[in-house]
Amino acid sequence: MQLSITKKEIWQITYPIIFGNLAQTLIVLVNTVFLGHLGKVELGAAMMAGLYYLVFTTVAQGFAVGVQILVARRLGENRLKGIGEVFEHGLYFAVPLGILLFLMLAFTTQDFFGLIIHSDAIRVSALRFMDFRQWGIIFVSINFLFRSLYIGLSNTKIITYTTLMMAVVNIFFDFSLIFGHCGLPQMGVAGAGLSSVLAEISATAVFFLYTFTKLPYKEYDLFRFRKPVGAILSSVLRISLPTMFQRLISFGTWFLFFAMIEHLGEQEMAISGIVRSVYMLCTIPVFAYSATANTVTSRLIGANLYDEVVPTVMRVLKMSWLTLLPILLVFVAFPEQIATIYTDDMELAAQSVPALYTIYVAAVVMAAAMAIFEFVSGTGRTLIALLMESGVLVFYVIYIYLATEIFRLPIQWVWCSEWVYSLLMLLVSVCFLKFYPWRRKSQI
Repeated sequence: MQLSITKKEIWQITYPIIFGNLAQTLIVLVNTVFLGHLGKVELGAAMMAGLYYLVFTTVAQGFAVGVQILVARRLGENRLKGIGEVFEHGLYFAVPLGILLFLMLAFTTQDFFGLIIHSDAIRVSALRFMDFRQWGIIFVSINFLFRSLYIGLSNTKIITYTTLMMAVVNIFFDFSLIFGHCGLPQMGVAGAGLSSVLAEISATAVFFLYTFTKLPYKEYDLFRFRKPVGAILSSVLRISLPTMFQRLISFGTWFLFFAMIEHLGEQEMAISGIVRSVYMLCTIPVFAYSATANTVTSRLIGANLYDEVVPTVMRVLKMSWLTLLPILLVFVAFPEQIATIYTDDMELAAQSVPALYTIYVAAVVMAAAMAIFEFVSGTGRTLIALLMESGVLVFYVIYIYLATEIFRLPIQWVWCSEWVYSLLMLLVSVCFLKFYPWRRKSQI
């Protein structure tokens, strides 16, 4: 197996992840576009409910990242049978985790929204959305686990197929269920929640079909469904639990950010719904390349090729910037046109432009921060990664509290919190790279 990782190989790993990230973003984008044409309340409700749901999915995603690190490490060590053990023990944990997350959504959402959302209209619409959206969390947990398997194996083409399936299913059912077309009932914001669940179910079906028909799963000793082994499960959880908490804290804080914006008013909330969707869209390559940085780091360390790790991560970072900058140039050139995709309200679109410029700058710094930060996790030091991001989030929360609750700054200055986050994440990640003895191989 060739272990030196070229630009071509990096791209071959990354571009399907870009499409995979696009699938999740498309669900948010399509929901935002359709609901934005219903009104500001529906737009704000879908954003708040979608973010709340995203917090729960990041727990499953964090667990899957830990599995991804272990799969890549086993691949680098050429211990192919161990890949099946890791994946199956991940499955033993991921399915109960998905059920637990569903129960938490089902029994806590109404009370939590009552505490956090001030607008009665937004709260009622958000609960309608969640009545259906919550059912998707079990399928999301399984989908993230499959993604971690294929990214860890550097075999990411399947992510393209699941993306296409999710996009088609979501667009069709959003159009049909929100507005009542194609003989289906008109459900409004609830239809957006249901269409998203159907899209996630379709992705799960494609993952299973592809795995049984295209992947040499016997070579990796997959789907033997052996008796759980405490040592293997412990190894998976030792790496995965810190990433679970890291993602939970990170996205939980982002939800807090939007909850504080909701206190500023429905107009600011609607603007932020547009800004969030655009931000997620333009940072798709950022997080795809960061996932690649994670898996190549673990893979090279598994093969004891320490001298190649930093040059490879820097190569990933440069490619991330090269992919991101053309996207940003288009977005910068047509800011109001981008905003009008989400709303018919020209005043709302115009008021979104300053905040859009703010997040375009943040995205450039975020590309560097995330590539180097995921290198930290790729070394196996997921607990250190958790502590690093937790420290950064303290300053992030202080900034958004001052901006929204004390000084009540204009919305573009509130969004400068993304500058604070990305700059501090870059700083602590570079410090780890320079000063921590990461070349000492961790036992995972």
